[in-house]
Amino acid sequence: MKPIEDRYRKKKRKIMSPADVEAVSARTGGRPPRSATGPRAGGPPGARTDWGEVGEWYDALVGDQGSEYHREVVLPGVMRLLAPGPADVAVDVACGQGVLCRLLHAKGVRVTGVDAAGSLIQAAIARGNPAIEYRVADARHLRVLPAEHFTLASCVLAIQNIDPIAPVFEGVARLLVGGGRFVLVMMHPAFRVPQQAHWEWDPGTRTQFRRVDRYMIAAKTAIRVHPGSNPAQQIWAFHRPLQTYINALGAAGLLVDRMEEWTSHKKSEPGPRAEAEDRARKEIPLFLALRAVKPRAQGV
Repeated sequence: MKPIEDRYRKKKRKIMSPADVEAVSARTGGRPPRSATGPRAGGPPGARTDWGEVGEWYDALVGDQGSEYHREVVLPGVMRLLAPGPADVAVDVACGQGVLCRLLHAKGVRVTGVDAAGSLIQAAIARGNPAIEYRVADARHLRVLPAEHFTLASCVLAIQNIDPIAPVFEGVARLLVGGGRFVLVMMHPAFRVPQQAHWEWDPGTRTQFRRVDRYMIAAKTAIRVHPGSNPAQQIWAFHRPLQTYINALGAAGLLVDRMEEWTSHKKSEPGPRAEAEDRARKEIPLFLALRAVKPRAQGV
């Protein structure tokens, strides 16, 4: 039995399960597959890839408290890295249907959520407290929000479905006050390369291992969401090596002060490979989290 985290084998031709979807986005534990509303591969950079066309499905998947990966791994880690308090003002970029916004609000934080998908913002409004502010806005165009207004910012399991990323980080830096913290969570780019990384089994050593065929070269990959019922519907996944994220954050004036790698919480069902699969899950991370800080102005 192969671990469920192996999402990217081309030979799989089935409708994606919620777990599949989460791993692809990464917006899994996070986010739903983004339905491509812009051009196909080869189109101009920066085309929209919001998830408006699957908004109703995604809202039902995530619900009020998040998907399983949200609840067990992602949200607890994000909250620990953000360390929010009642005095904080937060913005969640690519907020989806507002699951993190609701959690932050429950901690007494003043929250604004932005997402390019109008249907997801409507779902967020329907599920959230009226005190939470939501805006329909592209993550690459955040000038609809006031500069140096927020003490906290987040972008959770969405950055690998957005291109280019420099405007996202520049926009976040503009929004944050000096000393403000930004938490970025993604599928681990070293081990979860779309269609270029997968689990394999070595029968000689009885070892489950991760094979990575490609890492350093950036890639844009179209992944079909429903190959049988709707072969035209696909999502875009943008692979970049880790250095791209670190360097882009630095260029925007955001300095990384914390990096964490989060493994899956799941366990295999009893069987001859269960022990090896569980060991591999604990050794090879599923998510990567970065926290970056906007430096304070000198003398402040």
